[in-house]
Amino acid sequence: MAHRRTTEFTYAFPKTVPVMVGYLFLGAAYGILMKVNGFGLGWVLAASLIVFAGSLQYLGVTLLAGMVNPVYAFLMGLMINARHLFYGISMLDKFRDIKGWKKLYLVFALTDETFSVLCDEEVPEWLDKGRVYLWISALDHAYWTIGSLLGVAIGSMITFNTAGLDFALTALFVVIFVDQWKSQKDHRPAMIGLLASVLCLVIWGASAFIIPAMILILAVLTFNYKKGERA
Repeated sequence: MAHRRTTEFTYAFPKTVPVMVGYLFLGAAYGILMKVNGFGLGWVLAASLIVFAGSLQYLGVTLLAGMVNPVYAFLMGLMINARHLFYGISMLDKFRDIKGWKKLYLVFALTDETFSVLCDEEVPEWLDKGRVYLWISALDHAYWTIGSLLGVAIGSMITFNTAGLDFALTALFVVIFVDQWKSQKDHRPAMIGLLASVLCLVIWGASAFIIPAMILILAVLTFNYKKGERA
């Protein structure tokens, strides 16, 4: 058993290295922003362990600092993370045979970056698929938490202008897109996602394009999948 777990860990870890690099920097930027706005270690640790949603946590810095109405904060959080509904739908087949707390944790830990890793992952037959997914998700969670705690420490020691730190999240998305593009021979899903996002951005604007884009992407990918099955 121990050998199997070790094997699954050693298989999963290299898959998470790009996320590790991004999450350590992103988490640190988040921790610095929280510290600069007056929130200490306890707040950052709780948010990273319990919320674990990068874009929402970045927004949360502004919401907490401005004492925003809880109802407004809830609605904003729902809008920002509604795309995770589509992630969950996409992972139904992969998570089907996973039971109990493992499945619950995998659903909780399904961030943008973890989804990007898991959605194209084909686990070898001799490994336990559920454990591989669990290691990938847990490692990504740990990277984010460690990075955010490092950010609090850095923010306590150094004073500097934090303008632009929140752009780190966008930079990570670009890196993951490029990595997926290089690792996959079929670029159609990536092109569908890119073109659908640009189209919805033009039509609905930057504040409201994410959900329409996800719906369009899911519809086109589903159509292509069914078309391929018929062929």
